[in-house]
Amino acid sequence: MTRTSELTTARGAPPEKAEATAAPVRKSAPPPARTGLRARLRRDRMLLLFVLPGLLLLLGFHYLPLAGNVIAFKNYLPFLGIGGSEWIGFDNFKIIFNGDPAFLNALEHTLLLTLIQAVVVFPIPILLAITLNSLLSQKAKAFVQSVLLLPHFLSWVIVVALFQEILGGSGAVNHAIRELGGSGVNFLSNPDTFFGVIAAQAIWKDTGWAMILFLAALSQIDTQLYEASSVDGASRMRQLWHVTLPGLRGVIILLFILKLGDSLSLGFEQIILQQNLVGRDASEVLDTYVYNNGVVNGQWGVAAAVGLIKGIVSVGLVLAANKVAHIFGEGGVYQR
Repeated sequence: MTRTSELTTARGAPPEKAEATAAPVRKSAPPPARTGLRARLRRDRMLLLFVLPGLLLLLGFHYLPLAGNVIAFKNYLPFLGIGGSEWIGFDNFKIIFNGDPAFLNALEHTLLLTLIQAVVVFPIPILLAITLNSLLSQKAKAFVQSVLLLPHFLSWVIVVALFQEILGGSGAVNHAIRELGGSGVNFLSNPDTFFGVIAAQAIWKDTGWAMILFLAALSQIDTQLYEASSVDGASRMRQLWHVTLPGLRGVIILLFILKLGDSLSLGFEQIILQQNLVGRDASEVLDTYVYNNGVVNGQWGVAAAVGLIKGIVSVGLVLAANKVAHIFGEGGVYQR
């Protein structure tokens, strides 16, 4: 063995070989350069062109008309126009907050229908989606889903006409009651049953549409979670509580927030079509109050004030519900 090899063996590898065997030091990549607004507009110009018609429609029919809320602070007369009408400040709001009996009656009915919508109408599509997803085959599920979805595409005029043929004074239900020796009950003109009929109509018409959203959310739940829980001995109810409902929680909260924001707008067309049957005292809600006072009676300023208050309250409900969703760890309508 030569002296060079002895020195190499004694002292280890040469410096250049030691450096080669050492792990290379990786330099952190520089952060990506931020794209300017002009570059992003140029890059996404085709997408923006596709969005432009919808954006113009939204601006023209939803945002620009918001400027008309100024008539809530005026004694608005159509032949004078917005500019020529007298500015009266908050006088229109004083009529409302001083305890107008018609307004209080409409507010009471609106809150009652909101409670019915939240407690009765909203959970039914969830229960129906869970039932269809767990009990029926794919063919049966598709058939039932199509049948339940069909009423959503019918107008309220047709829905109300169908319910009159079934529950009206000379409808099928009353005809059967009279055949059995009883006295008929006109459910549509009875103040005690009117709100129940309204809820039944909403369930029949819109349950199928809402059910599709929950079925789509159920399809995203990993089936291995059910298999693992079944191996651990979990019953159907345990799987429902610990797997299915947590998987639906995000969709349920999101749809509930959107429903809450729209809770004060309770089917104007549905109620106005049946208001003559039961009378305004038993069926008036905020939307019909705005119509009857603004369009029918010509109190445009009062009607606009009610609509403005309703919009502000709806926005507040959405913000509050979204905050609660963030507390429970959900994204809600928008992120924090």
